[in-house]
Amino acid sequence: MKNITLSVVQADGTKTNLETVADSNKSLMELLVENDFDVLATCGGMALCGTCCIDIINSNSSLPEPQNEELDMLETLPHATEHSRLSCQLKLNSAIDGLSFSLNSDN
Repeated sequence: MKNITLSVVQADGTKTNLETVADSNKSLMELLVENDFDVLATCGGMALCGTCCIDIINSNSSLPEPQNEELDMLETLPHATEHSRLSCQLKLNSAIDGLSFSLNSDN
C-alpha cells in the first residue's frame, strides 16, 4: 500500500508530520487519537459531536467535499469556518495526501 504524509499544526504552533499507510477503512480522527493528539472524538466518528473538528490550511484539489451530515454538524459549531472539516469524515487515502491542517483548539 502507498504511504501518505499529513502535517498537523497544534494550538501552540508546533508542526508535526505524520506518515501512515493509505487505508480507506480508517479515518484521520482515528490516526490523530492513535498518535495522542488532543482530539476528543466523543461520538466515535459518526459526525454527531464536532469534537474532532480541524481547520484545513492547505490541501490538494482532490479533497472530497463534505457530505450533508458533516455540513449539518459544522453549522452548529460556533468556531467552525469555511475551512473546517470533521476529521472523522476524512478517510486515510490518497485524496488527503499532503494535507496540512490545524487542530481546532475549541474542541
